[in-house]
Amino acid sequence: MRYSVGVTKPDTKRADIIERLTAYVLAQGLSASSLRPLAKAAGTSDRMLLYYFKDKSEIITAVLEQISAQLVEMISTHTAEPLPVDALRRKLAGIVFEDALWPYMRIWLDVAARAAMGDPFCRAVGEQIGRGFLEWGKAQLQSDNEAQRDIDAARLLVSIEGMLFLKSIGLDDINAKAV
Repeated sequence: MRYSVGVTKPDTKRADIIERLTAYVLAQGLSASSLRPLAKAAGTSDRMLLYYFKDKSEIITAVLEQISAQLVEMISTHTAEPLPVDALRRKLAGIVFEDALWPYMRIWLDVAARAAMGDPFCRAVGEQIGRGFLEWGKAQLQSDNEAQRDIDAARLLVSIEGMLFLKSIGLDDINAKAV
């Protein structure tokens, strides 16, 4: 196997582990993310897993970053040009609540629930991911000026997150009325 310049075998192995763990966490959720099951899902031992990551927090951070990157990539394929906030909200509501994306949304809800219960790790990583989505949304918006774009991005994030919560508790009918 060849490696490109700057990419070492451990980097490639670490990336492979992150891919495997991402699939595992999307299927099983964060509650199944203790070290031994993670190692098994990665096809390695827990000791080898800690060779590639300094601790479990670094593992989960890498997995959540990968999940976020995959989600943004999937959503971005549907958003070709900047749109006004209401048009973008309608478009995103039609995308992010599809069954194929629901595992990503479930993980996000899990992170938010853990943060709400006082988990400082989930709060920190959740804030980082949330701000990343805010910036992504800002880049997708057609606004008159930067100040309005900031406001519209905040409105977009708040409305999509609210709709996500409503879907999670079975209120899809309310979401349908709001779109």
